Amino acid sequence: MLSWSAVRLLGAALALTLLAGAPGAAAERAVTPAATLAVMQRVADWQLAHPSTYPEDDWTQAVGDAGMMALAGIAADSRYRDAMVSMGRRNEWKLGPSMYHADDYAVGQTYAELYLQLRDPDMIAPMRAQFDYMLAHPREGSLNWITPGVLHRWAWCDSLFMGPPAWARLAAATGEHRYLEFAVANWWRTSDYLYDKEEHLYYRDSRFFKQREANGRKMFWGRGNGWVMGGLVRMLQYVPAGHPSRARFVQQFTEMSEKLLTLQQRDGMWRASLLDPASYPLQETSGTGLYTYALAYGVNQGLLDRARFAPAVAKAWDALVANVDAAGKLTHVQPIGEDPKAFDPGSTDVYGVGAFLMAGSELHRMQARGAANSGD
Repeated sequence: MLSWSAVRLLGAALALTLLAGAPGAAAERAVTPAATLAVMQRVADWQLAHPSTYPEDDWTQAVGDAGMMALAGIAADSRYRDAMVSMGRRNEWKLGPSMYHADDYAVGQTYAELYLQLRDPDMIAPMRAQFDYMLAHPREGSLNWITPGVLHRWAWCDSLFMGPPAWARLAAATGEHRYLEFAVANWWRTSDYLYDKEEHLYYRDSRFFKQREANGRKMFWGRGNGWVMGGLVRMLQYVPAGHPSRARFVQQFTEMSEKLLTLQQRDGMWRASLLDPASYPLQETSGTGLYTYALAYGVNQGLLDRARFAPAVAKAWDALVANVDAAGKLTHVQPIGEDPKAFDPGSTDVYGVGAFLMAGSELHRMQARGAANSGD
């Protein structure tokens, strides 16, 4: 007969075993690079098996593509990059239907990254021709949302993820600095208009300058500022150290990171409203994924203090993984929108998966460096 102490030990072991099989349980959380990669692949495989119904040149798909490329960069598995090459071929390497709309050339980020790896000129030829035309025929004007044709300019904060990194990557692919200079100049034009220098956060667009949340605070959308942070990362990857604007990008990145660190909730997530989380208590994974991506990148590049930011990244990742079900579906993704909203907690979308995969790729690097430094 087992003693009472042995029964208690067996019960504890059984409980741990059951927890290990539960989605988001502590035992499944990504505490090693291998575990991080495993959950990334599970999420990516679910997405590939459940393809989005959006057109393949749509911005939603483009964000998912960015995540697949991030995963391909750390996985010893060619399927993810192969899927992106197949996507580009189906698109005939063309951008979306609206020439000047930033959302419609977000997919060019993946085309340019594939070109940098595979050196097939067909991958960037249509994008290069389109961007050359845009440079020769600029659509200038006010960024005020009520201005006709405003969507032909980067007048909303989301556009800073969609647009500038495509131009910066094409500059790297071609050696043509004019593409980078266009991205840099128009980034700061948008920043000067939408960035709140007191709060160190971006308004989504000019309609929100005077809007207030239920608690009286300014309205700053969670995923909207996530787009900016992700865009900052993807610009910093391609704005060289000697560039006159490099320091300014670093400054904005670090001051926004400091602000966002104070806005992370106790469960590791950020909410749909950054300054009024109580009005939107539901966890939100797409914005949190983008913040996790950015903060982990900052730690990896020495831009953020590891002692302060790495624990926040780890806590955020644990919370993200807790929203992945047993099949690999990422939940709690706020649907397409432009401001804080309540939504179905079971909601998913390909751009949320992209944010998750980008976050995981930087966490994987952070963990690998930590293990190397500790001698593990």
